[in-house]
Amino acid sequence: MNTVNNQVNAENQRFVAVVLAADRTASDPITQHTGTACKAFAPVDGTPMVIRVLDTLTACDLISSIILCGPPESLHIHCPELKQRIESGQVTWLPNRDTPSRSAESGFDRAHSMHGNTPILLTTADHALLTPLIVQNFLRQSLAADCDATVGLARQEDIAKAFPGAKRTVTRLRDGGFCGCNLFTFNSKGRSLVRFWRQAEDLRKRPWQLIAQLLGLRLVLSYLFGRLTLSQALHAVSIKSGVNIHPVILTDARAGVDVDKVEDLHLAESILTRTPTTFHHTNKRI
Repeated sequence: MNTVNNQVNAENQRFVAVVLAADRTASDPITQHTGTACKAFAPVDGTPMVIRVLDTLTACDLISSIILCGPPESLHIHCPELKQRIESGQVTWLPNRDTPSRSAESGFDRAHSMHGNTPILLTTADHALLTPLIVQNFLRQSLAADCDATVGLARQEDIAKAFPGAKRTVTRLRDGGFCGCNLFTFNSKGRSLVRFWRQAEDLRKRPWQLIAQLLGLRLVLSYLFGRLTLSQALHAVSIKSGVNIHPVILTDARAGVDVDKVEDLHLAESILTRTPTTFHHTNKRI
């Protein structure tokens, strides 16, 4: 009976989406290349990145509301469509904090004040290739996992096969290379993982240093000698943080492509050109 009840609850569960949308440098390459007021407003195939992400989330029936952390309010005038959504209440806006983890924590706090312990989906405004189907698949797998938090990952081999020559940040483990997808879920206990994230965010481009400083010498040696598996790495983080974390491997290679560099922008536009999408600027939900 408990199993049946859990399945029913999972099917009825919905998420609050928290979207991080702040520039972190005054000379962001995407902002400079596109001449926009901030990175989130950079057009990808004619549509600002942040609007693409908001459209995607709005189209997902597993998402009940959206909280946007950044960009600064003074910049909203440069994106009238975003300004209208905030003013109409379609999106709840918060000022961004000085780091992504602190912005996430602010979004979590607002989500709790508005919706109690409703689980949270965390993503970013530069995820221009995100689709409703990718989000729905990720959320359904996250609901099915018996854990406090999930992290979306794509296999490097899937990205290389779909987009030859694309350069992504890869963590190479014994069971393969993995790329982050900027997709995470957290239940009420899982939200405490943000404190662990604060320690890790400056080291995300140097995975061996991250493992060494946060998880110890034994694991860094295991990583350097190619013996560390994904499950071992996440289990160690779970033990260290006190949060049970589960990976969700996404097979759609677009999930592993965000827009950090000008080359990423060109890649995203080329993908959208050859893979038409119809969900933007509609109210259709899946």
